[in-house]
Amino acid sequence: MVDRRPQEVRRPPPRAGCRAVVSTIGRDRPGIINELSELAAELDLNIDDSRMAGLGEEFAALMSLTGNESALAAFEARLKALAESKGFNTLFRLTGEREPPPAALPYRVNLFALDHPGIVYRVTGFFSSRRINIQDLQTGTQRAPHTGTPLFSVAMTIEVPSSVKIRALKDAFERFCAEQDLDGEISAAL
Repeated sequence: MVDRRPQEVRRPPPRAGCRAVVSTIGRDRPGIINELSELAAELDLNIDDSRMAGLGEEFAALMSLTGNESALAAFEARLKALAESKGFNTLFRLTGEREPPPAALPYRVNLFALDHPGIVYRVTGFFSSRRINIQDLQTGTQRAPHTGTPLFSVAMTIEVPSSVKIRALKDAFERFCAEQDLDGEISAAL
């Protein structure tokens, strides 16, 4: 006799340790961070890296979440519903672990200048032309205390390949800053 009952389909258990990157942007208001972190906590997801900032009248958040594969899928679905009800935009993307660069050392770059267009383009071009990866970049503008002149700041973490001579890089950066009328320095990241 042949058993014709439907067979139970065995699925592998959801993988733990999966990672997703989430980006959100919307009109700034109190409670946005709390809503996003509450959603992650309810699903037992870990926010293991994040950047959040008010930009003009908008608020932007970038988060890396880790946890169970099914919890990440539930987060994505609930995030879409939350975004629709609260009026913000999102991007959700599954990703893997970032591989560390081969034989590279982290350095910090700090730079200040009178604000004008093109600073980020020229500074990132300096490092890109030398095949130096920018791991993290933050910029900001503020007014000088007494004059009100707009001042621009850049803070970066770069990954310098071991084949690059750091003294030569620092000298080249110093010349670049002098040519561009920028005040910048490269220092060891601790």
